[in-house]
Amino acid sequence: MPNQHYYTNQPVTEHNRRELETVLRGSKFKFISDAGVFSKSGVDYGSKVLIEALDIPSGSHVLDVGCGYGPIGLSAAKIAKEGHVTMIDINSRAIELAKENARLNGIGNVTIMESDLFTAVEGKEFDIVLTNPPIRAGKETVHKIFEQAFEHLKDQGQLWVVIQKKQGSPSAKAKLESLFSQVEEVTKDKGYRIFKAVKTTS
Repeated sequence: MPNQHYYTNQPVTEHNRRELETVLRGSKFKFISDAGVFSKSGVDYGSKVLIEALDIPSGSHVLDVGCGYGPIGLSAAKIAKEGHVTMIDINSRAIELAKENARLNGIGNVTIMESDLFTAVEGKEFDIVLTNPPIRAGKETVHKIFEQAFEHLKDQGQLWVVIQKKQGSPSAKAKLESLFSQVEEVTKDKGYRIFKAVKTTS
C-alpha cells in the first residue's frame, strides 16, 4: 500500500511508535510519535520557529488547527497557563498521540478533538488560532483554514501561521491580507515565515 498523507482521517500505515525528547521555549517535552502522522521523527523546524515566536497572553483561549501529536498546542498551553487550548486534527492517530502527550507532560488545560478542519468547534470563538497548515493538502485547504480561522476569532483575535517561502508564503500572505485588517511578518528563519494576522471588526 502506498504511503498515506498525514492528513488522512484513519491512517492504515503500520505503527512505528517512538519517543522524542526536545526543548521548546525553554521547557523540556517528551513526545510519543508514530508512523502516519506529521513530522514523526522529530518536531519540525517550522513548528519550532512558530513556538519560539508566539506571544500569547496567559488567560487566552487558543485553537491549534492541525495539531498533529501536539508540540504547538501543548507549548501554547504552557505559555497560556491561565487559559485553555483546544487542539484539533483530522488524523485520528495524531489525536490519540496528542492526548497521550498531554498526559505525559502533565498538561491539563487542553481539549483535544478529532475534527475535519473546524467542524468540531462550530460556533466557538477564540482569542488566538495557531496553525502549521498541511501544505500537502493543497492551497485550497490552506486558504480554507485561513477563512475559517477568521470566522472563529473574536474581535482583535490573532491568527498565527508558519509557512515556507518555497511552499507558497507570498500567496498565503496575500490571502491573509484579503481577510484580515492587519498582517505582520513577525519573523523569518531558514525560509520559514511567521505571520500574525489580527481581526478587527470595527
